[in-house]
Amino acid sequence: MRAVAALVEGHRREDVAAMFKVSLKAVDGWWAKWLSGGREALSMRPRGKRVGEHQVLSESEQAALRQAILDHQPCELGLPGQLWTRGQVGALIAQLYRVRLTEQGVGKYLRRWGLTFQRPDKRAVEQDAEAVRVWREETWPAIRAKARAEGAEVLFADQVGIRSDHITGRTWGEKGRTPVVRRTGNRFSVNAMSAISTKGRMHFMVFTGTFDADVMCRFLDRLAGHVQRKVHLVLDGHSAHRARKVRDWLEGHPDRIELHFLPGYAPELNPDELVNADLKRSLPHHSRARDQAQLAAETRRFFHRRQRQPHIIRGYFGGPHVRYILE
Repeated sequence: MRAVAALVEGHRREDVAAMFKVSLKAVDGWWAKWLSGGREALSMRPRGKRVGEHQVLSESEQAALRQAILDHQPCELGLPGQLWTRGQVGALIAQLYRVRLTEQGVGKYLRRWGLTFQRPDKRAVEQDAEAVRVWREETWPAIRAKARAEGAEVLFADQVGIRSDHITGRTWGEKGRTPVVRRTGNRFSVNAMSAISTKGRMHFMVFTGTFDADVMCRFLDRLAGHVQRKVHLVLDGHSAHRARKVRDWLEGHPDRIELHFLPGYAPELNPDELVNADLKRSLPHHSRARDQAQLAAETRRFFHRRQRQPHIIRGYFGGPHVRYILE
């Protein structure tokens, strides 16, 4: 526009080209556009093809591919593996439409479809989807309603084992050479049982023996002593939870604790699983426990610290798979 204004004022083409450091051809082109269409003809327009123009795959083909990726694993469609990569998607395109694309081209389609490269959640093949649906939509709302009617508290519980050779986190090392962490064959472990509520309360017990019915009864005794009202305890179907000794304890304390069992192979429905993961991440990996007593002490310190942080406990219920509890 400034070049055209200079020409309109009577400056020579050569002087305008020198003034704006462009070629005479550019000045002549701008002047021709001005004469033919005025200011609008000089406005900038995006270069190249419009989005979606001259695409190899039609819109319907793209929609079918996107849905296939979301609904199936590669192995279900005659391809190797269980995870989608750009190469796998390219192989599916070639299989269905006899079109071969580069990985970069496949990547453009994937981004256009709103897909991103993510770490997947894992599900046991034995999990019963209908049982999970019934738990979320029927069983859990009934438990919650019953607890409210009784003025009771609902707790989600689980047990976890910690080994002395458990290592988390990362370390610095030479590029191209994976660092090696040496482990001793003198391993030891401790176990813990914990229970949490949406109110930010936590109860726990650390022990060194095997988790069995006796340990479960000890935990129930401790829980009944700490909580002054009835407790509805939600946990998995571990054999120790269903043992005759535990059933006898419950029959002797009908107004104290009632157990409810999650569907099989569905640990993601239990927010206390997030406590276990937090514990394993939080145990100090910069210093190794020298013996079982020290490992047990570190585990207790973690639980005592979390008991003073109810906001973190409430945060366990914000995970995508346990958010149903708050709905």
